[in-house]
Amino acid sequence: MNTSVFETYESNVRSYCRSFPTTFVKAKGALMFDDQGKEYVDFFAGAGALNYGHNPDYMVERMIAYLQNDGIMHSMDMYTPVKEEFLNYFIQNILEPRGLNYKIQFAGPTGTNAVESAIKLARINKGRQNIFAFMGAFHGMTMGSLALTTDRCSRDGAGQILPNVTHIPAPGMFPGLDTIAYMETLLTDDHSGVEKPAAVILETVQADGGINVFPADWLVQLRDLCTRHDILLIVDDIQVGNGRTGTFFSFERAGIVPDMVTISKSIGGCGMPLSMVLFKPELDKWEPGQHTGTFRGNQLSLIAGKAGLEKMVNDNVLGEVKRKEAIVEAFLRDEIAPLDSRICYRGIGLMWGLDMSKFDRDMTKPLIAACFKNGMICERVGRDNAVLKLMPPLVIPDDQLLRGLNILKKSLQEIL
Repeated sequence: MNTSVFETYESNVRSYCRSFPTTFVKAKGALMFDDQGKEYVDFFAGAGALNYGHNPDYMVERMIAYLQNDGIMHSMDMYTPVKEEFLNYFIQNILEPRGLNYKIQFAGPTGTNAVESAIKLARINKGRQNIFAFMGAFHGMTMGSLALTTDRCSRDGAGQILPNVTHIPAPGMFPGLDTIAYMETLLTDDHSGVEKPAAVILETVQADGGINVFPADWLVQLRDLCTRHDILLIVDDIQVGNGRTGTFFSFERAGIVPDMVTISKSIGGCGMPLSMVLFKPELDKWEPGQHTGTFRGNQLSLIAGKAGLEKMVNDNVLGEVKRKEAIVEAFLRDEIAPLDSRICYRGIGLMWGLDMSKFDRDMTKPLIAACFKNGMICERVGRDNAVLKLMPPLVIPDDQLLRGLNILKKSLQEIL
């Protein structure tokens, strides 16, 4: 395919096409195919929107049947059978088994809208403007979410001051710094100069921040801090929820209950747009229509999303993630790390990072190019984009998982 129309007329803001310079025409499961017939193992998974892989039959068939039956496509927040079925299944199979009691808000179709909703509702509830977020965070590209995000390039795109957020060092960022004690001091020292926040928001695993897994005991301490100081705890599970870490919610490993949770990406199923905010019932202080959106609660997304939830529950997808986690970790330990002592790796579930920051030059850019040439797609994240992110679909077959890992090894050998 001639790509000149993209290069001539599409904005410079386009990004992933620069790393993967081909025209993709088909995808199935964990594989993508370009217009030359070349096959690629997908270790990108739509930045977390494709936990169930590309075009799973059980989702596609339900959406086609709905369309052929003239099912309502656009309903704003009106009642529909599709929404009722999704809500009942989510409540009965996700929330209730985990002892969670949340109201559910369907925000606009993207994850950043869920974050915007959560921080607005937090401010309404507490009557305070400030929010604590963490260095290394990514929460979205709209102005409120961007104020929480710390990536300099993204923030520079705002073109204005991004106020009412205090950024806290992430755990482990500075060896020896007790970040819980640091926040305690900010809250109690009458000379800290920092306003008490309405909420603390975090990803329990910083994904775009470089695959930083926050310790479970630290999460417990953070929950206690928020409770003692009457601060809402918001967990952003947009990328690392929906089973990515081996539990449906990423915070389950710590045994905590956030006050709010934002969900998007794979909750919609096979890349369909959907975002949700979960919050404790007493926080539901919205006036009708106070936060709205033309495309909230997309009907096809609810159909595909329910099918995905059924797949997760009925086929033990979470158990499979734990099993595959061991495969990835063993491969990185035994096959990748021995290639060079400067290579570090870290991760959880089916989200892993290969940290190349100890090299004296940019290694991830040629590495993802080599992976692409050899038939595997992945991206680079973190400070200076020094971390290669490995994030295949949760349902990837073992042979394709190992094939992708071996492409990584071959590509790394080529550039070292």
